[in-house]
Amino acid sequence: MPTYRRPDLLARCLGALLAQTLPADRFEVIVVDDGQEDRCREQVERVAATPGAPAIRYLRAASGRGPAVARNAGWRAATAPLVAFTDDDTLPDPQWLARGLAAMQAHPDWVAAAGQVRVPSASAGADGIGTATDGDSDIGRDGAPARRDARPTDHELMTRGLETSEFVTANAFARREVLARIEGFDERFLRAWREDSDLQFRLQAQGPVGRVADALVWHPVRPERWGVSLRQQRNVYFDALLYRKHPAIYRSRIRRVPPWDYYAIVAMTPAALVLAVAGEGAIAAGLLAASAALILRLTARRLRATSRALPHVWEMLCTSAAIPFLSVYWRLRGAWHFRTPFL
Repeated sequence: MPTYRRPDLLARCLGALLAQTLPADRFEVIVVDDGQEDRCREQVERVAATPGAPAIRYLRAASGRGPAVARNAGWRAATAPLVAFTDDDTLPDPQWLARGLAAMQAHPDWVAAAGQVRVPSASAGADGIGTATDGDSDIGRDGAPARRDARPTDHELMTRGLETSEFVTANAFARREVLARIEGFDERFLRAWREDSDLQFRLQAQGPVGRVADALVWHPVRPERWGVSLRQQRNVYFDALLYRKHPAIYRSRIRRVPPWDYYAIVAMTPAALVLAVAGEGAIAAGLLAASAALILRLTARRLRATSRALPHVWEMLCTSAAIPFLSVYWRLRGAWHFRTPFL
């Protein structure tokens, strides 16, 4: 489990691991501190001293930073033949490890397996699990279903995407010998983005990657500052690396075509300004109108299944005007850096 300067979330996750039904002598917990701060080390030491706790180790990577580096340091330090991955902001179900272990033992041909991630409503309370007000069901504090909001924020909807992801390291199992064979994670993925997809594709080249639907990990929605979608555009830089390594898979399973509307907005907006200065006002106005129409279409698409609260609508409108420019910048920068024809 990698962690980065979130000692409270780390303690919550460790508490869930202490509650596993798998006997404590059947597993160990390895925490790799990517933030390298004493607060996290002290938190791990405090939990490790709990009577009846499994073996819990605190590590810091010898060199490098990022979740890929941290996870590599973790599985390489592991002594068991099976490695389970999760994150410090998750809540593994009490039977998570037992069910994952049973599935991998029942399918010796599987090189790895993906568990099921569930995202409780952001309105469920401070720990992300509790009672909401309307919509679909989640889990409540007493284990009974809670109600999920019908219209989440854009950020919450993106987090819910973990529920339908094929393979994410918030909930995954892999055989250590196979991880060693493929040399684990590609440490060029410096952010928590696409490093798990790259691992999945390379694992699938080694053998079947199974699915363990009843091995559950809960992933509460973390609070985020205004404009989180703008900061997330930097992730697209690493799409270029994934595309370079797996171009056919990327186009067939992740994004079939480039975001041509983004490129159109980026091309038309400065062209309109140049034409306006050159005295071609009518053409400039037409280009600006077309660019604005595409931005409004992007805003409408992001609002289709999300909250219609006025502050959220305003955030979607403002960020939709900036996202195409940031996305194209990071796409082209990634294409240049990784020397790949990625658009």
